[in-house]
Amino acid sequence: MSILKVIHLNTYAGNGGAGRACLRLNKALIDQGIDSQIWVNFSFEENNQVSNFSTGFFRKWITAAGIILEGLISKVFTKRLRIPFSIPIWGRDVSNHAALKQADIIHIHWINHAFLRPRDLAKLARLDKPIVWTFHDVNACTGGCHYTLSCTHYQQECGNCPVLKWSNDQDWSRWTWQTKYQAYQHLNFQIIAPSKWMADFVRSSKLLSSRMVQVIPNTLDMTIFKPTSKEEAKKSLGITPNQFVLISGSMPSRQDLYKGASYLLEAIPIFVKQFAINPEQIELLIFGNRDQKSVPDFGIKTTFLGTISDDMQLALCYSAADVFLIPSIEDNLPNTVMESLACGTPVVAFTTGGIPDMVLHQQNGYLAAYKSSNSFAAGINWIYQHPQREKLNIDARRTVEDLFSEALIAKKHKLFYQQVLDQHVSA
Repeated sequence: MSILKVIHLNTYAGNGGAGRACLRLNKALIDQGIDSQIWVNFSFEENNQVSNFSTGFFRKWITAAGIILEGLISKVFTKRLRIPFSIPIWGRDVSNHAALKQADIIHIHWINHAFLRPRDLAKLARLDKPIVWTFHDVNACTGGCHYTLSCTHYQQECGNCPVLKWSNDQDWSRWTWQTKYQAYQHLNFQIIAPSKWMADFVRSSKLLSSRMVQVIPNTLDMTIFKPTSKEEAKKSLGITPNQFVLISGSMPSRQDLYKGASYLLEAIPIFVKQFAINPEQIELLIFGNRDQKSVPDFGIKTTFLGTISDDMQLALCYSAADVFLIPSIEDNLPNTVMESLACGTPVVAFTTGGIPDMVLHQQNGYLAAYKSSNSFAAGINWIYQHPQREKLNIDARRTVEDLFSEALIAKKHKLFYQQVLDQHVSA
C-alpha cells in the first residue's frame, strides 16, 4: 500500500494561529506515517519545515508587494473598527505546480493576503484531486471579514457591510461574496471545522450551508507544551514563588473589537477591588507583539515579555502562571487556550466561539458570561480562591491529553482523508 501524500497550502510559514496550527498538524501527520508537506506563499525567514512558492529575490518581493498592497487597499476601504477584512485582488495560480500534481490530497488552510483568490481556488479543479479545507476563521463564508461579531449579512449575500466606509447593496463585500460563490460552484472541497462553533457558522452561511462539515480540532506538541513545577517556573522568570500570576496574550488596542482587550482592562481592577485582593500579591505577564510603552495600566504589576518565538520558553511562561486570561469575544479554537491547558494552567474566558470545546466550566477553568467584565473578574477570583488548585492544573492537562493529542488528531485526519479519497474515486 502506497504512502498517503498530503500537500498543505498556507499563506505564511508558522505566522499567526493558522500557520502554527498547520505546522503542528504537519508534524503529527508525519509521525503517523503520512507523507505530509507544507507549501507557503511567503516566509519571513528560512524555515526548513516548509517549501516556498516565492523563491528568489524577485519573486519574493513581488509577493511581498502584493501582500502590502492588499493590506493598504483594505485599510482604504474599511472603517477604523479593527475587524480584519480581506479584499482578494492579488493572488497566484498554483494549479500547474508539480507538488500539487503529485499529491493525493490537497489540504488548504489560511490563504488570504494575496495568495489564493477565489479564481485561483477554482483553478485547482483542473487537478482533479480531493481537496480538504480547514477554516481557521470565517472568511471563506463571508464577503471579506474574518470575524463577523453581531453582523448576520453572511447569512444572505453580504452587501451593506458595516465594516466598509462606502457601503451599499453592491459594495466590496457583495462583490467578494459573488466571486466566492462563482468559484465554489467549480470546486468540490470538503470542510474541516476545528470547533463546533465554526461548524455551526458554516451551516448558517448562505455560501456554504449545503456543504458537509467535519469537526476535527487542532493539536499541539505535548512534549513541548507540558507542565513544569510552578514554583520552579516562577523562579526562572524572577517571580516570587508565592505570587498569584496571571498571564495573557498580546494586548491590542481597545479598537481591536474581537480581541476584547477592554474587558480585561476592566476585569482585573474589578477583581482586585470587589474581592479585596492585595495587589502586591498578584502579577500580570503579557506576551505578544507590542512594546513595553504600549502596555496599558492594569493597576497591578505588569511584566511585558515581548514576542516569544521559542515554544519551550512560551511553555515555561504558561507553567509559571496560575491562570491564563483570554478576553476574546469571537474566536475559533485559539492555540493559546490549548497551550495553556497543556501546560497545566487553567483558563478564564468568555463563553464564545470554540473556547467551550476546550474550557470546561469550573473543571479546568472558568467560562464567564459573554462580554461581562464582572463575570470575568469572578472567574479570576474562582481560581484564586480555589481550595485545590493542583487538581485544577491536573484536569487542565488531562483535557488536552484526552481530546487534542497529536496521535488522536492525526488519526482523525487520516481517517477523513481516506473517506474523501474513497468518495473521489467513486464519484
